[in-house]
Amino acid sequence: MAGTVAASGRPEPVHSPAEIAAAWRRERPGTPTGSIEIVTPIWWLGQLFADDRGRALREAGIDAATLDLLSVIRRSGRPYTLTTRELARRTLVTAGAISQRVARAEREGLVRRAPGTTGRRTVVVSLTGEGHALIERSVDTVLGREALLVGGLSADERASLIALLDKLMADVRRRTVHEG
Repeated sequence: MAGTVAASGRPEPVHSPAEIAAAWRRERPGTPTGSIEIVTPIWWLGQLFADDRGRALREAGIDAATLDLLSVIRRSGRPYTLTTRELARRTLVTAGAISQRVARAEREGLVRRAPGTTGRRTVVVSLTGEGHALIERSVDTVLGREALLVGGLSADERASLIALLDKLMADVRRRTVHEG
């Protein structure tokens, strides 16, 4: 049985998560299928959101890494300046990745780097006027689109989903973070 093709050009799933779980129970009794109806929709939604965000980013003229960098600086409040160390901490990427992102954004005129005042190796990164304008446009485009995508849920449903996702995220992190 062939699936239909979605607007993204990707084949749509042929079976619902419930049908997938039932098929596994039928074909392999005893196989743990309790997660399928939770994890599969999360994966599918993640891909749909990622595809849509990619389109919104292209429309806004920004890539995901630059959006992340500029967003963190913009959310920090006036004077829209953070150290590279703080940027790495808030974006959860390595110092090397932050250095590359900052260098590229600086070449594009979106940020400026300057020596910090707290130590020889401290570097502060500030939004330029052009960077500020780009993030203002981009955040409205991306978050406006995402608000539209979750608009089918009532305020109470969104609140319930947020609470459940927070609980699931905390538990999954606890179970998957390995110290070593």
